[in-house]
Formats: sequence, C-alpha cells, structure tokens
Amino acid sequence: MHHPPLTRRPHHAAHGQPFLDGLRLTRGRVHELIGPARQTLAMMVAGGMTGPVFWVLPDWAPGQPHGPGMVRFLDPGRVTFVRANRAEDILWTLEEVLRAGVVPLVVGDLPGPPGLTPVRRMQLAAETGGGQALGLILTPEGAAQGAESRWQMTPDHAPEREAWRLTRLRHRQDPPRDWSVRMKGDGFALAPPRRVETVE
Repeated sequence: MHHPPLTRRPHHAAHGQPFLDGLRLTRGRVHELIGPARQTLAMMVAGGMTGPVFWVLPDWAPGQPHGPGMVRFLDPGRVTFVRANRAEDILWTLEEVLRAGVVPLVVGDLPGPPGLTPVRRMQLAAETGGGQALGLILTPEGAAQGAESRWQMTPDHAPEREAWRLTRLRHRQDPPRDWSVRMKGDGFALAPPRRVETVE
C-alpha cells in the first residue's frame, strides 16, 4: 500500500469551496461571517456554488435579502428562507439541515454569536451529513467559539466604483489578511486594500 510522504507544510483541504479568486472555505465545517456586509459576503459564497441554499433567520428580523437585489450574486430561486421564532430554533434548524447532508449551503442569520456547544453540535452534524455541506453563521460582532474560520466584510465606498473590504480575521490554516473586493465584469475580484489618505 502506498502512503503519501509526510511534510511540514500546512494541510489545505482539496475539497474546500472556492470563492472570490480562489479563497477557500473548508466543506463539512461551519464558518462565521461578521460585519455590516456579512449578508453580501454570504451571497458571494452562494454565487460560486450550485444547488439549493437554506437561509435561516429570526422571525423578528426587519427583513430578508431582497430578491431583485440578490440577482447580481445568485439566482434567488435557489434560496429557501426559513424564519424561526427563537435564536435556539435557528441553531436547531441549521444543525438538522447540516446533518441531512442534502443542501450544499446552509446560512444562519443570528442576532449574536452562539455558544461553543451549539457550534460544536453543528460541526459534528456537518461531518455526519457526509462532510460536503458548508455552514455559514452570520453574526453582527463575531466571536463565535468553535467556528472553523471568521471573515469580516464591510462597505468600502471607493469614489470610482462599489467596493467592500474583506478581512480574514481567523483561520485554522491561514494568517489574517485584508483585501478589497470590487466588481469585475459580471462578477467580483480581489485587489490589495485601498489606501486611505490622511491629512496631518
């Protein structure tokens, strides 16, 4: 039996889900998206995937992503919105859908970061479901314990075009880093962060 040689290089899962010029999110795991443009980032990830998307959000939330506004990111017909009465119900729904393993992407729009135990339960559910589904939890300020990675997205209104600032705050395999995300044709592309001129 042939065994691949051991190396000291960090292991990058080949089955990671690519988004935005080759950045990857490990499948079968739950990742956290934070910041005022976290829903935009979730739609960018969904736009790079195929198949249905389950998007679970609080019943008391003022609204959900608007269909016509989603068209630039993905086909809104792929998204099933599920409203839950309590934050605990959002977490339960995410766990059950991940465990079923039939939906490629599950998004949970949470009012705040969940505790370590629910995140661990979701991670185990994703593994039980075959390790291919991707879980995204959206929180305003972040700090969900047990998330595989944490990404922040904020608007970066450049004078010449619409743009966002993407920050990889935490990742098990890669260091923190910033990018500028800009429109490119019908899609999006990464660029070095835009410098802000200061006047002394």
